[in-house]
Amino acid sequence: MYKEMNEWKHLFKLDPAKEISDEQLDRLCESGTDAIIVGGTDDVTLDGVLDLLSRIRRHTVPCILEISNMEAITPGFDYYYIPMVMNSTEKKWMMDIQHQAIKQYKDIMDWDETFVEGYCILNEEAKAFKHTSCYMPDMEDVTAYAYMAENVFHLPIFYMEYSGTYGDPKLVRQVKAQLNNTLLFYGGGIENNFQAAEMKEHADAIIVGNSIYTDFKKALKTVKAVENV
Repeated sequence: MYKEMNEWKHLFKLDPAKEISDEQLDRLCESGTDAIIVGGTDDVTLDGVLDLLSRIRRHTVPCILEISNMEAITPGFDYYYIPMVMNSTEKKWMMDIQHQAIKQYKDIMDWDETFVEGYCILNEEAKAFKHTSCYMPDMEDVTAYAYMAENVFHLPIFYMEYSGTYGDPKLVRQVKAQLNNTLLFYGGGIENNFQAAEMKEHADAIIVGNSIYTDFKKALKTVKAVENV
């Protein structure tokens, strides 16, 4: 699968705690996006996850569960992403929760389907930033985290998460320069074609989430915007 993931340019991210109509979900799945991620910060329930899974499964697009709490883990997804929040001030979000999950699920985990993401959350106002007790890193911190993700932890993905606000393309470029094998995912504040293309110039793949719920038509257009970038 890692070879397949190397070719991805665009992913949509759906929040199980938010409403989306069947028509809109069908259009997302048939838009040409490379995959659909299901994940959120709070109010993520098993019922919400199962509802999205059953509706996405009507289509052929790969679907991924990004695990935010163990109560909402379910079989049926193509892939599972496990975040490690690298700029958290609490070991809990880097190791303890993952340790707990391994103890509980290691006998049924398929490591061909499971991937750990090195997360760096870069919006101080974001729920995820506060929930995981992050500190705001500077440029040198972020590039060092990216270097660690690849060379210390050998993680397949480094995820720059601006969570609702548009980030700094120069920093994304600097982070990408640190990575040779680890993929760089960018998410946050992409609301139009220009922003999608600008971030895709440096990131291996962009994640579009919030704009699905704020301006659906513009969110759909971000797929075409990165086709030739």
